[in-house]
Amino acid sequence: MFGREQRYEEGESSSSSFERRPQAAETSARRRYDRFGYQGAAGESASGIGRRYDQYQQRHPVDASFAGAEGSGRFDLHEHQLQQEASSSSRIGRRRYDPESSTEASYGRNGRRRYDGYDHPSLAEASSSQGRRARRSGVGQRALGDHSPTLPSDFTPVDSISHDLKQRLTLQRPVPPSPIRSLASSYRTPTAAPSSSGVYIPPQRRNQTSRPPLTLLTRSIASGNRRESTEVEIHMPQVTARTEPQMSPASLQVATFASRPGYGTMGKKCRITANHFSVELADRNIHHYHSSSTKKTGKMFVEVHPRRVSITPEVTSQVLSRRLMKEIVHLYGQSHLYQKPAYDGMQGVYTAGPLPFTSKEFMIKLENGNDGTNERRKKEFIVKIRFATSADIHKLREFLLSRESNVPHEIIHALDVVLKHSLLNNRCTLLGKTFFLQGLGARSEIGNGIQCWNGFYQSLRPTQMGLSLNIDVSSKSFYEPIPVIEFAAKFLNLEDPSMMATRPLSNDDRLKVLKKVLKGIKVEVTHGGVRRYKICDITEQPTNQLRFTEDGQQKSVVQYFCEKYKIILRHASWPSLRSGKHSRPIYLPMETCTIIAGQRYAMKLNERQVASMLRMTCQKPWRRQEIIHQFADQDDFIRNDFVKEFGVNVSVDMTTIDARVLPPPAFLTLYSLFWLLQLRYHDSGRAKTIRPQTGQWNAQHACWMCVNFSKLKQEAVVNFCKHLVDTCGRKGMEFARNPLFPIQSSPPEQIEVKLLDVYRQCRAEEKQLQMLIIILPEVNAYYGKIKRICETELGIVSQCCQPRHARTCNRIYLENIVLKINVKAGGQNAILEDTLYGRIPLLTDIPTIIFGADVTHPQSGEDQGPSIAAVVASMDWPTVVTYRGLLSAQPHRSEVIEDLFRVKEDPKRGIVHAGMIRELLLAFKTSTGLKPLRIIFFRDGVSEGMFEMVVLKELDAIRKACSSLEEGYLPPVTFIVVQKRHNTRLFPTNEDHMDKSGNILPGTVVDTGICHPSEHDFYLCSHAGIQGTSRPAHYRVLLDENKFSADALQMLANDLCYTYARCTRSVSIVPPVYYAHLAAFRARFHLERSGAQYDGGSSTGPDDRRVELPEIDPAVKNVMFYC
Repeated sequence: MFGREQRYEEGESSSSSFERRPQAAETSARRRYDRFGYQGAAGESASGIGRRYDQYQQRHPVDASFAGAEGSGRFDLHEHQLQQEASSSSRIGRRRYDPESSTEASYGRNGRRRYDGYDHPSLAEASSSQGRRARRSGVGQRALGDHSPTLPSDFTPVDSISHDLKQRLTLQRPVPPSPIRSLASSYRTPTAAPSSSGVYIPPQRRNQTSRPPLTLLTRSIASGNRRESTEVEIHMPQVTARTEPQMSPASLQVATFASRPGYGTMGKKCRITANHFSVELADRNIHHYHSSSTKKTGKMFVEVHPRRVSITPEVTSQVLSRRLMKEIVHLYGQSHLYQKPAYDGMQGVYTAGPLPFTSKEFMIKLENGNDGTNERRKKEFIVKIRFATSADIHKLREFLLSRESNVPHEIIHALDVVLKHSLLNNRCTLLGKTFFLQGLGARSEIGNGIQCWNGFYQSLRPTQMGLSLNIDVSSKSFYEPIPVIEFAAKFLNLEDPSMMATRPLSNDDRLKVLKKVLKGIKVEVTHGGVRRYKICDITEQPTNQLRFTEDGQQKSVVQYFCEKYKIILRHASWPSLRSGKHSRPIYLPMETCTIIAGQRYAMKLNERQVASMLRMTCQKPWRRQEIIHQFADQDDFIRNDFVKEFGVNVSVDMTTIDARVLPPPAFLTLYSLFWLLQLRYHDSGRAKTIRPQTGQWNAQHACWMCVNFSKLKQEAVVNFCKHLVDTCGRKGMEFARNPLFPIQSSPPEQIEVKLLDVYRQCRAEEKQLQMLIIILPEVNAYYGKIKRICETELGIVSQCCQPRHARTCNRIYLENIVLKINVKAGGQNAILEDTLYGRIPLLTDIPTIIFGADVTHPQSGEDQGPSIAAVVASMDWPTVVTYRGLLSAQPHRSEVIEDLFRVKEDPKRGIVHAGMIRELLLAFKTSTGLKPLRIIFFRDGVSEGMFEMVVLKELDAIRKACSSLEEGYLPPVTFIVVQKRHNTRLFPTNEDHMDKSGNILPGTVVDTGICHPSEHDFYLCSHAGIQGTSRPAHYRVLLDENKFSADALQMLANDLCYTYARCTRSVSIVPPVYYAHLAAFRARFHLERSGAQYDGGSSTGPDDRRVELPEIDPAVKNVMFYC
């Protein structure tokens, strides 16, 4: 850029398609890439600043006419003849286009074709004709991971999409896809005769007769270790095509995730501390006892949910189960067991040595109130314990040394139970893997009858340094143990209950809320003895109107309590709690009940409660370390004699590990500067150096107007709009000085009417409204309604502003608003400099699309309502800062995204392929004029137990979506899960490695020590801490067909975190995932009043009916409306 002419076209859209030139210009070696207005002499070195993207156009002469997106929805890649070879000094050597195979080949300096990671090694020195024959015979497709599952001896694999899923099992390096032919423009898939096997065969393979042998990587069933490659003859059955690509057989799908390609080296090395404590194991096995049942299926027996401990009658409560096991140890410990067992509260009992029996039954009788519940009084239980297996510690050691690929979950679970056993004996409250101990951890009220408890999280993790115990501070919300009548008054923000004694609680909304929050909790009563009940419902009638039959006579609840318990009910105008069965209800007046301590509050917290909880839980890093050490130093919990009997020894010190601080990227902020200027920011998560250039904000002379729904006076609103327009001008975005129509005001009750009136005014004047500025009411209940109306009904892009900030016209607030306005108008706030010069590996070399996906579920406590899936994709390669988002509703708490690809029946067109992935791929083609040749998929919201199911089903949907666009179109995919809900924390060891908040520096990455022993993962803290302790993001690579190196992927993730559009700081996770999260939550507002919103407390189970979200207007969908 230095000393070179820069061209900026007024009003040019930065998200528009690349400029298309005539064919002669495309094949010319002097073609210039002027997407951002760069010009210079042809033939410049790629290492210089003037590197040309025309080199890509010469290597990929993709005219790629879209062939009618509305008509066919398919890619159409025409045959081209390269007239002249393009010179390039890129990292992979000189490349040129092979017109016969329609693929890109790699050549060395001597002109011979060479192996470059997409080719089969046996074809590295082969001629092009030999390579084509090999590809036609199906040898050497792209491999999926480095391992393969064990196959039955009589298994015959048939793939579902081209050769891809079958060739994932090969040892051979992949080769480019088969030649791509031009297709007819049609949505409809050719119909065929029904197939007896029901397997989809792609068109290019329907006439093939035989297949060459495949080299499969087999695995020992007993040990799971690799064996040497063997030649397996696989015959393909003769089948006919179906109209829909089917899911691949389970045996052909991924069994292991991407292995670690190596360790990163970039960045400044440092030493930090992690809240992991090393665990040493003695060479002794753990004995596991259970009982199991089998059922006969064909010629084999299948074990059905082994019951490690069998209790009759069946018990579902862990509290009662632990009570029974404690009674067994107390009564039979010295006579039958001779040692203390560790019990997981469900079905597993673990002992350090063998018991003197292989199977035995114990009878336990719980006396009145022994179990603390009414339902289990005076009952006898038969507990059967049966020996299952001996957990071999050697398998765990082999896995930690990467000699075993299968995770020994059973052994890790057994050790986890042993470490928690002592904690449970100390009368702590257990929630999942979090303990709340008396005397350790503060408890404080956060409002509305809810308390915040500080506890400790504990979990065993297999890592590169061996087994480690992850300990962290955890906070949860609980019901305050107070009388129910007092809780109701606090929760509903009522006056003192004594003042409300004579006032009925008749408001329907209050009753509805109270019923929802009290349903399912346990209360204690003291009249007639201490008893506990579980609340089923709240009566519709007040207590003084409730009657029941006793000894054949009608009696009121007020009369009953007065005569039997001598209790005069003072709040008889309030409803009562109901327990027991519907046929025999038990009425409990609120004033006679007290909430039992230790019950989790699972509802969504309000803003005041969240603020109070943050004040309580946000701790400086050094303070968090002290609290963790305070818990870890308690020898009674994790270093007692019981734990030592199992050969477990936990270190007293946190683990010190190696880390690196990645450099921040140089990026271009698109402010209105007409000369090069270097700006320096402080080190708190922002780029140290940025190089602003000529502004390319896409809202030049934007048409806008303002509507005020707050109590601000007209003068204050006019002043706010003036400051907003001035701020836009300073940042390079030229808003029209005056709005389309004068500023209008309206009461909040008339929001829908006023917005419709604005829409009609613009239509009447035939003026296009690009941005509607809305000043919200003082009450926060109207934001969702405004967004729903604007985005789904009127097609208006809106920006909402808080009245308190509009009144003060704070400069920082105005600048943040301008950032949002710009991206909603189609602009770009900042781009990475390296994307312009092609310096980001595996991103800027070929057209690459980046996806982000997330699934949000209804709030805790709701058993109805759909889950919302959101998928966003980049639309502006190579800059990858503009993302288009799509939304979809799916069944309640369904984690796998179901609408990535679907086939639907159209009465006119027949079978039609659709889905979010397909639509976004087509949008990328429309926006850039290119089809993506690489896919990077970032997935959020997936727990470790769901990894395999999510990657298999969603990857198959991605394959089907690509294949439905074009024959043989299978771009390589890298599938990455981004985890934020983990409990690993990183702490600096000295002041040189910390920022002003006391946290580790932004850009700190860890891929050793606490990471997975063999799979590809890393921790990245890309943001700067503001308050509390920073939580790094955990990136798990489940599939990597693009063969990222450790440095390449870590640098890419860190660089992307600096391109978030809504602020000028780096963020904690990559923006695609952040945007998907925002879009999914925006869909919650769209559900309101659409007929698809459910009342979470009105059902007895989840509702699996498919819910359709209201369609977003195309004018809104084309921009980043969710920002």
